[in-house]
Amino acid sequence: MHNVILKPGREKSLLRRHPWVFSGAIARIEGNAVAGDTVHIVAADGHFLGVAACNPGANICARVWDWDEGTRIDAAFFHKRLETAIGMRRGLFGRKPDEAERLVHGESDGLPGLIVDRYADVVVVQITSAGCNRWRDAIIESLQQITAARAVYERSDTDVLELEGLAPRTGLVHGSLDTPVVEIRESGIRLRVDVAKGHKTGFYLDQRENRLQVGRLAAGRHVLNCFSYTGGFTLQALAHGAASVTSVDSSADALQLAREHVGLNGLPEDRCEWVDADVFQYLRKLRDQNRRFDLIILDPPKFAPTAASAERAARGYKDINLLGFKLLRPGGLLATFSCSGGVSADLFRKIVAGAALDAGTDAQVLDQLHSTPDHPVSLAFPEGEYLKGLMCRVG
Repeated sequence: MHNVILKPGREKSLLRRHPWVFSGAIARIEGNAVAGDTVHIVAADGHFLGVAACNPGANICARVWDWDEGTRIDAAFFHKRLETAIGMRRGLFGRKPDEAERLVHGESDGLPGLIVDRYADVVVVQITSAGCNRWRDAIIESLQQITAARAVYERSDTDVLELEGLAPRTGLVHGSLDTPVVEIRESGIRLRVDVAKGHKTGFYLDQRENRLQVGRLAAGRHVLNCFSYTGGFTLQALAHGAASVTSVDSSADALQLAREHVGLNGLPEDRCEWVDADVFQYLRKLRDQNRRFDLIILDPPKFAPTAASAERAARGYKDINLLGFKLLRPGGLLATFSCSGGVSADLFRKIVAGAALDAGTDAQVLDQLHSTPDHPVSLAFPEGEYLKGLMCRVG
C-alpha cells in the first residue's frame, strides 16, 4: 500500500471528512503510485486519515474512498456502494419504470468521480476520476446486476477529464440499444432524451422539480425561456396554461426536438415562439424592442467550473439577470439559475441583487431553488451543491 504523507497542518479538511486532497497539501508520496492506485492518506505526525484513489499528476491528487483503515478497495466495495446509493433512492423516491433519476451522485454517494443516471430502462454512466476509471469494469458489471437495465451507455466525455489526464470514452458498454433516443416521462410530460449526444448524460435531471414548480407559476403568463435546450421548462409552462412561451437557444437541433416535444404531448403549438439565437444578443434585442414578459427563466450552461473563473462568470450572470429584470412587467417573476460549481450560492445571490439594483427595480426573493433530492449533497462536501436558483418577483 502506498502512503500519501501530508504537510504539517494540512489534515484539517480530512478530519472534517472532505474527500479531496490537493497536490499543494502533500509532502511526499511513498512508493511509485500511478493514477488510480489505492493509497493511505497519512498526516505529518503519522496518523491514518483515509483510504483514497491517487492521481499524482492532477491538482486533486487524491480522492477518499473511505475513512476506515481496514477498508479493502475491490469489486465488492463498489458493488456495495452502488447497492447503497441505488437502494436509498428506491426506498425514498420510488421512481416509476418510465421515469428518469440520478442513481449515483459522485462524492455525495461515496464514489468520487462517478455519475450514474437512469432514463427509463437505460442507464448512463459517467466516469471522471482516475480512481473510478481504474475500477470501470467492476462498476459497469455491478450496475448491470443491480439495475437489470436493458442497456448501459457510457458518457465519459466532459471537460474535467483533461484535468485527470483521462481520455474521453463514450458508447454502449452493455446490452442493446436500437436508437440512442430514449423516451421518458417527467411530471406527466413525455420527453425524448439522446443519451449519446445530449447535454451531460442526456438531459438535465437536476432541474426536474424546478421545472414543475416554475410551470405551475406560468398559468396565464407570457413566458420567456432562455437557454431552453429541448424545452423542459417550456413544456411545463404550456401544460400549466401559459398564454405564450418564447424559447431561445443557440442550438437549432435542441429547438427542433423541443418543437417535437410540444406535438408529442399535444400542447398548443400556436402559443410557442422558437428563436435560434445567442441569448445575450437576443435579450438586448428584446430590450431595444421594448418587449415585456410576465415570467422569465434564465437557465444558462456552466459559466464557472472552478472558483478561479468565478470573476469572469459573475459578469456573465450579472449581464443576463440585469437584462432579465429590465424585460419583466411589474409583478413579473424571474426564475434564475447557476450550475457553476465555482459560484457559491451567496455570490450568486449578490450578483442577482446587484443586477436588480442596476436595473432600477425592487425585487423580492420568493424561493430558493435547488437540485432534485436524488442529487443529495454531503454535509462534508458542499461542492456537491452546484445548482442554485432564485425565484424573484419585481415590484
